[in-house]
Amino acid sequence: MSDVRKDSKGRKLWIGESQRKDGKYEYKYQDAFGNRKLIYSWKLTLADTVPKGKRNELSLREKEKQIQKELDSNLVPNGGNLTVLELVEKYIAQKRGVRHNTRANYNFVVNIIKKEAFGQKRIDKVKTYDAKEWLIKLQDEGRGYSTIHTVRGVVRPAFQMAVENDLLNKNPFEFQLNTVAVNDSVTREAITRKQERAFLEFIRNNKHFCKYYEGIFILFKTGLRISEFVGLMVDDIDFENNRIIVDHQLQRTRDMEYVIEETKTSSGTRMVPMLPEVRACFEKIIASRKKPKVEPMIGGKSGFLYLDKNGRPMVALHWEKYFQHICDKYNRIYKVQMPKITPHVCRHTFCSNMAKSGMNPKTLQYIMGHSDIGVTLNTYTHIGFEDAVEEMLGSASPVLEKTRSSRKKRVS
Repeated sequence: MSDVRKDSKGRKLWIGESQRKDGKYEYKYQDAFGNRKLIYSWKLTLADTVPKGKRNELSLREKEKQIQKELDSNLVPNGGNLTVLELVEKYIAQKRGVRHNTRANYNFVVNIIKKEAFGQKRIDKVKTYDAKEWLIKLQDEGRGYSTIHTVRGVVRPAFQMAVENDLLNKNPFEFQLNTVAVNDSVTREAITRKQERAFLEFIRNNKHFCKYYEGIFILFKTGLRISEFVGLMVDDIDFENNRIIVDHQLQRTRDMEYVIEETKTSSGTRMVPMLPEVRACFEKIIASRKKPKVEPMIGGKSGFLYLDKNGRPMVALHWEKYFQHICDKYNRIYKVQMPKITPHVCRHTFCSNMAKSGMNPKTLQYIMGHSDIGVTLNTYTHIGFEDAVEEMLGSASPVLEKTRSSRKKRVS
């Protein structure tokens, strides 16, 4: 069931908005002092009409704009008295229409700050060295670089909001993170073609894991994000034009709610070409798909390719566990160990293979659904020494051949 709330006309409601049983709309927010407030209107938007017998008034969203303008023009009186935690909470409260995973990240950061003495520090007392010392402390206590990066990604714009509202003269978090925190995050590398073949062959020949072969093969050969893959429905596989229609993704929140969302970026909405072997995998998946007693409906969509034992669509976590079990089993059997492989490693591997094969970078960017070609070239394309040797030998061969031919002519 999707957690996207809608009104009686089917329109998506924003965070804080709701519709009462009598049809009236309400909006919950916090004022400049942190007090909970409610406003009401019979209209959601300017174009709406009020019910017969009701007084005409501003729409709810017009009232929201007025409130937001007031908050932006004067965040709080005596703003320097705000604590870091209060400032971050006010910053987050002004974020509208964010996705559930972004909201989860906000909550994650708030929970960290609540446990820190730094969170109770007045914002006008925070200096740059205080900010740096706090981040260093987090890493010294075992927080990973990615966590620290996430925390700073929320705290820095919160302080910038305070600067823009004349509560502070300078943002104490305006410094390069790598000057205070060591990047100890593990880079997700692509695997070699040989490793890919061995991994797929192992899955296909294993009596327990073979049921996942087609799905994992598709991930290796299309570069789909796992959230895009699990969101695929039967109707998204266009056999007539040999293409995969990617226009949404399926996720599950921490509260176990299933959510259909738009693709990660606007560039994520695309048509991925379907090679013959990929087509054959989709045909087998659809042919062997068990018909559930009740077809699950998520966000108005149904016909998901993979369902779990409870008849609900499989999500990223299912596949991440399958990959983990497969890698563990493989490494218990063979001396030559397989590196950690995840659904996202499949995506890295596909992109690297296509780049090494000479695919046009702009074409590869489109297939991957990247909004920035720099991501395609710098993050996902893994080139090693062997690749450099192959490229140099390949480039040198025509030159050497031409030189030999020229020598033969001079001798004759």
